[in-house]
Amino acid sequence: MGKLVRTSTPLLCQSKLLCSSLSYLFLSLFFAFYTSLSPTTKCHFRSCPFDPLQSPLFIYPQSYGQQKHPIPTIKSSCNSPVFFSDYSFVLDEIRRVIANSSSDSNGLRYVQGNKNGEKFGNNYTTQKRLSYYDYHDDGIEIPCGFLKKFPISDYDRIAMESCNGVVVVSAIFGNHDKIRQPQGLGYNTLDHVCFYMFVDNVTIKQLYFHNLLSRKTKENRIGVWRIVEVSSEELYENPAMNGVIPKYLVHRLFPNSKYSIWVDAKMQLVVDPLLLLHSLVIMEDVDMAISKHPLYVHTMEEAMATARWKKWRDVDSLRIQIETYCENGLQPWSSKKHPYTSDVPDSAIILRKHGVGNNLFSCLLFNELEAFNPRDQLAFAFVRDQMNPKMKLNMFDVEVFEHVASEYRHNIKQHGSDVTQSIRTKRANPGLLANGGIRNKCDKYLEKMWDE
Repeated sequence: MGKLVRTSTPLLCQSKLLCSSLSYLFLSLFFAFYTSLSPTTKCHFRSCPFDPLQSPLFIYPQSYGQQKHPIPTIKSSCNSPVFFSDYSFVLDEIRRVIANSSSDSNGLRYVQGNKNGEKFGNNYTTQKRLSYYDYHDDGIEIPCGFLKKFPISDYDRIAMESCNGVVVVSAIFGNHDKIRQPQGLGYNTLDHVCFYMFVDNVTIKQLYFHNLLSRKTKENRIGVWRIVEVSSEELYENPAMNGVIPKYLVHRLFPNSKYSIWVDAKMQLVVDPLLLLHSLVIMEDVDMAISKHPLYVHTMEEAMATARWKKWRDVDSLRIQIETYCENGLQPWSSKKHPYTSDVPDSAIILRKHGVGNNLFSCLLFNELEAFNPRDQLAFAFVRDQMNPKMKLNMFDVEVFEHVASEYRHNIKQHGSDVTQSIRTKRANPGLLANGGIRNKCDKYLEKMWDE
């Protein structure tokens, strides 16, 4: 007959393997619960059960070939979280802010042209452009494109002028990207936000080909996006320069809008635009919010990468551009530039409050892009640092950018793929300056940059 042995060890823990497994399980559950409550996970919007999200508004035909997998992100975690307030609170707050906004919040006067003129902009000389950087409200007219009528239908133009709150804008020229629907929209967002996608003739032909649009209707719409056809042959030869117009002159295309978000067509928003504006612009009390570049801090680094990876093939014009900026006060980034935390943005998403600060910056930057090239990151810091009054800017971390939007690859070109799209940009280094690079006029800039 056996003897009953009394022990204080729980039955489950008499097996070391079972005990270890249970300990691991409980620890895993604890850390998962802790992480779910940690603020570092609040980089993207989690809806409240009382604030249901919009169901998908559009299903693409298989023939359209929409890429299903976004490009992997550099940052897998979020160490710089952005707090998103409750959707209902944000909606009421933005309603109040827009209702209290002045109808003349623009504050700028613009150089007027002939609607039947030959040029959209005037491509001013360097000294003429610089003369507008020190702005005083004394009736001076600022050059800001639109010296000829923007080539869209009057039907679309009237609709754009009636958008008097928040507008989200994107563009596809040369059929370079697919149209993607934003995700995470709140149930009432479409009643307060306009979505506009500008396309050229090449792109709209593909949309008709895939039966995404009907020729029988006057208003073209794909999901949330209202499609606006632009007769780009009446603008610039370079499709990228045509894309600059809705990207930076959105305050002129939508003169009654109070806030705007530019979204590159390669990007897909996964956070409600009202939440983004409220957290990154309104709560921060800034004119503009834009992400820092994931790799570069100095303008010269971006310029070297642009030349090295043939993002703009006229390297001599890049040299002239940077030398021009060095001669006129461009400095490398340093802590002295705070609160500006970088000289190089990732401009795929730009959030704006329409007013003097943002509108002046956008006009001055557009003039630089027209004078040199549409690579907006090259002129960004020069315009920002030289303009007066200064623009209030929120340059948020790239990990926030990667949590609020997904990035997809561009379309493959029909006449041969663009090799430069697939090459990962590498950090510029001093060796790039050895052969015919930027030297004399930017020596002081380079010395300071490499010292940093």
